[in-house]
Amino acid sequence: MKLLTFSDYEKIVIDDISLIDVRAPVEFEKGAFKNAVNLPIMNDEERRLVGICYKENGNEEAVKLGHELVSGKVREERISAWIKQLEKYPNCIIYCFRGGLRSQIAQQWINKAIKGEIPRLQGGYKAFRNYLIDKLEPSQQKSKPVLVGGCTGAGKTIILKKLENSIDLEGIANHRGSSFGKKVTPQPTQINFENNLAYKLIKHEHEGYRYMILEAEGRNVGKCFLPKSLAQFYKSGDLVIVNASLEQRIQNTMNEYVYESQKTYMKVYEDEGLLKWSIYIKDSIGRLKKRLGEKGYRELIYLFEQAFSQQMNTGSYEGHKKWIEILLTDYYDPMYKYQMKRDKENIVFEGTPEEVLDYLKSNYSK
Repeated sequence: MKLLTFSDYEKIVIDDISLIDVRAPVEFEKGAFKNAVNLPIMNDEERRLVGICYKENGNEEAVKLGHELVSGKVREERISAWIKQLEKYPNCIIYCFRGGLRSQIAQQWINKAIKGEIPRLQGGYKAFRNYLIDKLEPSQQKSKPVLVGGCTGAGKTIILKKLENSIDLEGIANHRGSSFGKKVTPQPTQINFENNLAYKLIKHEHEGYRYMILEAEGRNVGKCFLPKSLAQFYKSGDLVIVNASLEQRIQNTMNEYVYESQKTYMKVYEDEGLLKWSIYIKDSIGRLKKRLGEKGYRELIYLFEQAFSQQMNTGSYEGHKKWIEILLTDYYDPMYKYQMKRDKENIVFEGTPEEVLDYLKSNYSK
């Protein structure tokens, strides 16, 4: 009986089709796909033993050992887990690394148990991953990039979220793109960042947009980074600058890095949330010590500790505005001015956040 395979990779992305990854957990952790759940046919130790057997005794003995290790109750539990996932997502597809023996065996076991068919991803992880990597090439981009720049705290991400044809690189990287950008939850692996970005680009193309609005980032977003050729392609786009007042920028920074960040830390760490948040801020300031100098670093730490103590004692957040203002004016603004000397030739418009949003909607909405 010929086993059913599926090779319409674009459909998987557009329809957000669920996937069952039967590779070992150590493989899954390095990189997988959106909407994939890891339900391995062999765990890490079983895979290791089979690998040793393969090297010492060849393929036939390795396959035999695999069947011995995954038999009886172990096999039943793994089939049950696959079927439960299939019941939740009836159109899901199964895959291993190359679409070979592991996913074929799992597919056979599932088909026998449900007396039906679950499709196997043709070419497995490797083929789908290669398809997604290809979608990151500049030659694959059908829409023209438009960059939104401006000083730190100007509200660039806020503008992006109001535009349907935007790509939020910081959101995909789970990082705010600065020394203070680390979030409570970890960043994706580089492989997952690339895979998730490719998903976004494929959906963007499917919508038929002529323009792609992005924040004017460097190549790196935290520990994640754009492929060099794609970063250069984005950099070639028109540049729209957001000019916000210092007061607006301080408030935007307060909202994101103090109010919202504290809420997240308290949600994750509960009673220890605020203490963990204060450590994160001080560690972030510490990473700027070389640029700030010893005096500037100590002043910023002092102002932060004063503000945090005031908040804990009185509930007032006002003190945080002092260290935020110094951080913006003494650290981020000089870097931004230096960058603008290089990029000013690409500027097509400058305005307030409201004016920039209107301009983008009027000129680059589709």
